[in-house]
Amino acid sequence: MKTLSPSLEDYLEAIYILKEKKGFTRVSEIANFLKVKMPSVNSALKILVGKGLVVHETYGYVSLTDKGEKSAKKVYSRHLILKRFLKDVLGVDEKKAEQDACRIEHHISQESLEKLLKYIKKVINKDVAISG
Repeated sequence: MKTLSPSLEDYLEAIYILKEKKGFTRVSEIANFLKVKMPSVNSALKILVGKGLVVHETYGYVSLTDKGEKSAKKVYSRHLILKRFLKDVLGVDEKKAEQDACRIEHHISQESLEKLLKYIKKVINKDVAISG
């Protein structure tokens, strides 16, 4: 996964989230979700298509390949775990926890994430899973 920039990881995550909500997504929805312009989405999609992570029909739907879905789930899982830690364990407000989780998710090591997950399970006594 480290071959992707944080920005490209955000695109994968956005496609995954939008697909989960609606069953499909388009360039305009990704642009709105990430608050970027459509040409930026198209540029990112070209790279993701080239890496075999995304399928993009011209003027049509955007979908994840199996490889892309696995990568997106991994990013999204890191995001959810970090957000939960910030919000439920540290008491950070929802909006700030969301923003901070988005920043941290791209840089945390797998080892640190696993230890954080164990800590969360211990502190809040609930099962939390890492996907991917």
